Amino acid sequence: MHSWISNLAAHGFVILFAAVFLEAIGLPVPAALALLIAGGASARGALPASYALPGAIAAMLVGDTLMFLIGRYTGWWLLGLLCRISLNPESCILRSADSFYRRGRKLLLIAKFIPGINTMAPPLAGSMNMRFLQFIRLDLVGAIIYIVAYFSVGFVFSGALDAITKGYQAFGRVLSWAVIALIVAYIAWQCWRWIKERRLRTVSFAAVSDAARAITTGAHIYDVRSHGYFDRKAVRITGSRRLDPNTLHQSNETIPVGQAVFVYCTCVREATSVRVARELEKNGIRVAVIKGGLSAWKKAGLPIEAVPHEEVTLLPVFR
Repeated sequence: MHSWISNLAAHGFVILFAAVFLEAIGLPVPAALALLIAGGASARGALPASYALPGAIAAMLVGDTLMFLIGRYTGWWLLGLLCRISLNPESCILRSADSFYRRGRKLLLIAKFIPGINTMAPPLAGSMNMRFLQFIRLDLVGAIIYIVAYFSVGFVFSGALDAITKGYQAFGRVLSWAVIALIVAYIAWQCWRWIKERRLRTVSFAAVSDAARAITTGAHIYDVRSHGYFDRKAVRITGSRRLDPNTLHQSNETIPVGQAVFVYCTCVREATSVRVARELEKNGIRVAVIKGGLSAWKKAGLPIEAVPHEEVTLLPVFR
C-alpha cells in the first residue's frame, strides 16, 4: 500500500491531467472516472487537491481553447468533419449552428456533462465568431463546475471508491495503452482507406495546368466541396459551378455528356471528388479529378473568384 501511494503521488497528476486534456480534444478518454478516482485519492492524502483541481481545470481549458482556435481558423471545416457521419452533412451543420446560436452562451456552462456536445461546443464557439474572452470566461466556469462536481463526489465517497483508488496505477497503464491503441487503430484505418481507394480508384486525375488549359477550350469544371459555401469570404476556381455532393442525385444541374468535365474539392486525397467522379462516370460522363483540388489551383497562381453571394449559405455568428 505504501508503495502504491508513493507511485500515485509521483504519477497521479500526469494521469489526471492527460485524461482531462484528451477528453477535451475529443478522444474517448473517461475524464469523469479519472476525476472520481483523483477525488478519492485526495481524501486519503495521496493526491493534494490544491494541485489536482487547478491543474485539471487548466488542462481542460487548454484543450477547449485549442478546439476553439481550430474552429476559429478553419471555419466550418471541423464541424463538417464531425457531421460527416450524418446522412445529410449540410443539414447537420445548419441544425448544429442554429441550435448552438440560440443556446450557445448558456450551453457552455453545462456542455461538459453532455456527451458529444462537450467536444462540439468549443469549435462551434470559434466557428461562430464568439469573442475569445467571453468564451474563456464561460468555458472556465463550465470546466470548474464539471471538474469540482466529479472530484467532490470522489472525495466524499472515497470509502466506496477505495477499490478503484487501489487500481489508479492500473488505470494509468490502461490509459497509456488506450492512447497507443487509438494511434495504431487510426494509422491502420488510414492504411485501409488508402488500400481500398487504390483498388477502387478508376477515375482519371489531371494536373492543375492540364485542367486550366482544357477549361480555356470549353471544358466544364465543378466545385464539389461538401462544406465550402458557408463562409461569406469563400472562393472557388474562376468559371466553376456548384455541384453539391450530398444531393448529387437530386441536383438539377445538367452535366454535359461527351465533353470534358473536371471536379475539385479541398479534402484529403480528393476523396469527395473521387466519389463524385465515380457517380458521374456511371452516367457516361467523361470526368477527371483535379489533383490537389482548390489548394493546388491557388498555389499555382491560377485565377479564382468569390463565390456569388446568392450561393452562399450564411450561418449565424455571435456578434
